[in-house]
Amino acid sequence: MLRLIAISFVIVFAVGSGPAWAQNEGQKDLDQATDAKWTAKSIDDLAKVIGLCESALEKGLDEGNAKLANDLLAGTLLQRGKIYVAVTLRSLRANPNWQQIRKLALADLEKSVKLSPEQPEALQLIAQLNLLPGGDRERSKAAIEEALELTKDDPERRATIMLTRADLEQDPAKKLAVVEEAIKVAPNSAAPLRVRGILHAAAGRMDKALADLNKAIELNPKHLPTYSARAAVLLKDKKFDEALASLEAGLKANPKAIQLLVEMSRVHGLQENHDAMLADLAKALEIEPSNMAVLLLRAQVYQKLKDYDSALADIDEILRLRPGLPTAKRMRIGLLASAEKFDEAIFELEQLRTANPADVLTLMQLGMLYNAQKQLDKAIDAYSAVLTAQPGQWMALRGRGDAYLNSGKQAEAVADYEKALKQQPEDSGILNNLSWVLGTSPKAELRDGDRALELATKACVATEYKQAHILSTLGAAYAEIGDFENAKKWVIKGLEIATDDQKEPLGKELDSYNAGKPVRELLRKGEPVDPDSEPEPDAQPIIPDI
Repeated sequence: MLRLIAISFVIVFAVGSGPAWAQNEGQKDLDQATDAKWTAKSIDDLAKVIGLCESALEKGLDEGNAKLANDLLAGTLLQRGKIYVAVTLRSLRANPNWQQIRKLALADLEKSVKLSPEQPEALQLIAQLNLLPGGDRERSKAAIEEALELTKDDPERRATIMLTRADLEQDPAKKLAVVEEAIKVAPNSAAPLRVRGILHAAAGRMDKALADLNKAIELNPKHLPTYSARAAVLLKDKKFDEALASLEAGLKANPKAIQLLVEMSRVHGLQENHDAMLADLAKALEIEPSNMAVLLLRAQVYQKLKDYDSALADIDEILRLRPGLPTAKRMRIGLLASAEKFDEAIFELEQLRTANPADVLTLMQLGMLYNAQKQLDKAIDAYSAVLTAQPGQWMALRGRGDAYLNSGKQAEAVADYEKALKQQPEDSGILNNLSWVLGTSPKAELRDGDRALELATKACVATEYKQAHILSTLGAAYAEIGDFENAKKWVIKGLEIATDDQKEPLGKELDSYNAGKPVRELLRKGEPVDPDSEPEPDAQPIIPDI
């Protein structure tokens, strides 16, 4: 009897447990997913949790464990989606690939709400992402309506979702109406008041804006964007001290708020108080020494102050933290050029060109530096490469025209200036340099005094008759048509505002006009000249500022 009972127990156990075991083949993966979620610290960690949950569900789980895996998967997808959202919003200006990041975020969030539909936070994020350029506004509207249905008993969340709905409105009055409704739903919430304050400021209702922002700060003294918004409103009225006070109050509530220190530095910058600006940024770097945005901003301040060594030190620190960062590398090259370390700047640009021979920006910068170094053949080659990639690029035409002019190839210079002028008819540099060639070339077939006068006059108007070298060009044009009185008049006016290095050539031009002789641009590389128009041996005409 005992033997039969034992056999029956084994049979019942085997029969009863077989289907349950089959339904829980994914249990091991689910257990690993649960453990991994507790220790997850990165996107890769979250990806591992998501993969294990999906594997567990695919292998099979009983009803209870399937719900557990489903909820864990939905929550982890939401968590990873939120990280992608934050990266997307940070990348809008700096990262041209932000739309790909947005796509990743939406994929996670949409999958999360499909697994677990009652997630107003996920639905709100879907709506916000679709409101960005290139998003699906209809999906945004639908997600907002779904979220609002789920938050009838949660006024705080409902109010924030209504603010997202306000973003859908293009008309300021309708936008304000939605925000007013959000305030009624959650009268003690800071967020709707802050948004209404910003809308009032945009419409010029500064008193109402400040009232709302002050109230929002009372409700949430720790919210940094509200202090920033209040400072921005005060800056509209140029109330610099009050704006600084607002930011300082925010900093008192949030002593490690680097963003507020950065904004304080910008206010000091508006006041041209560079010492205070640098002090603010130094404090920010004390809190976070590796903050590359702050280092970049301080480098820009140093650059403005022409403290190129300090600027380069900050840029070099950024490149240590993020080797090869394009923004930092470009700025470093610009700083080297500003410090007249042309050889170093050219060396780094040539490295960039080797890595990407077709990069137009690199070629343009090389052209400019080669021009500055009077390496004219190399400048012409660089600009020609730009024009091969982008035919008609006016800045390259202007630059190559300058290089041709400095190397004595005046016909080629005129051709490039003419093409550039068609695209930029008001550019004073193109007008000036083309006028100079037409008014001073030793080659009679290139000279056109009437056209030179027309172009020089336009260049003077564009610069309000305040550039000595352009007044010189105007004088040369008058001389070419034989009007030496006006030629002398404009050169004398140029001398009145000339820098020290401009005075000598302007004086020699004046001597030439007093002698009744026009000025002739010197040719290089032994090009033939028109002997009837060749200047006296001691004539040294002013070269245009290119």
